[in-house]
Amino acid sequence: NKPELYKADNVLLKIILLGDSGVGKTSLMAKFVTHKFEKEYKATIGADFLTKELVVGSKQITLQIWDTAGQERYESLGSAFYRGADACVLVYDVNNLDSFKRLDFWREKFLTNSRLKSRNSDLDDSVPVFFVLVGNKTDHQPEGERAVSAKRASDWCEENGGIPYI
Repeated sequence: NKPELYKADNVLLKIILLGDSGVGKTSLMAKFVTHKFEKEYKATIGADFLTKELVVGSKQITLQIWDTAGQERYESLGSAFYRGADACVLVYDVNNLDSFKRLDFWREKFLTNSRLKSRNSDLDDSVPVFFVLVGNKTDHQPEGERAVSAKRASDWCEENGGIPYI
């Protein structure tokens, strides 16, 4: 039972990054965990994960961050991959409208495969999961214009139960 887990001094949280290919999931994960940024793009094959240790108050938190391939041929990752996830980070490229339009697909895919209830909505009666939306590549805005405005992303978050937006 997850609520009991959060009372422990040592906590393992499984976080899954989802989004289209090329939106920067691998770069986000690597920068957060290793503080390094790889400029050369290498597509993720299947799935990979890194861990990050944090201390929050008196708790030792281990984040197990799973990076997934966004290509269509890997969209069929089995439900075992999603099982046990505590959070899902939905990632899109602010300069790519199609990656934003597919957020509903990725959110639904996660909920269907994990069979979890979103803390941000009431879709199921299972253990809740937390969603976060990340608008990535804000440093790559062509001529200062984003394909997806921050307002549009915030509106999507509100429509989907108040998902936090970064």
